Amino acid sequence: MALSESLLPEFDHEMANTRKTLERVPDDKFDWQPHEKSTKMGGLATHLANIPTWASHAINKDSIDLAPPGEPPLRATPLNSTAEALETFDKNVADARAAIAGASDEHLFQPWSLLSGGNTVLTMPRVAVLRSFVMNHLIHHRAQLGVYLRLNDVAVPSIYGPSADEEM
Repeated sequence: MALSESLLPEFDHEMANTRKTLERVPDDKFDWQPHEKSTKMGGLATHLANIPTWASHAINKDSIDLAPPGEPPLRATPLNSTAEALETFDKNVADARAAIAGASDEHLFQPWSLLSGGNTVLTMPRVAVLRSFVMNHLIHHRAQLGVYLRLNDVAVPSIYGPSADEEM
């Protein structure tokens, strides 16, 4: 079995659970944050909607520079509603899934680098980027969003089993 074939069921499962969580974000809570040092709920939804782009970057490029010398740092366009977040997420997931499905094992084992200001921050095999920067990163922020939902009395969806708000 190819690496991409083994990754796609997990990718599909995590993306579906993330979409369920994003669907719960109330439009009127995009500016809400639990603490002044915390990201606003809309910023977190925007981040989650854009994390799948890292799969496409990791597969289709040899590196990405978060702060290219002489250019402004890379920033996602802020999203202003749940509908925008879901539309962005769905497009990014489809693009990421296609990139993963089309990647050979040989390509997935090739190195990919994250840079900042032209300096290499890290280099790892593309398959490791898919696991850490895409799926694990997404799971981390999805859980964070679950806490935001709970603090706003919004039902938290079941992810790996029932939540306190839903039975499976």
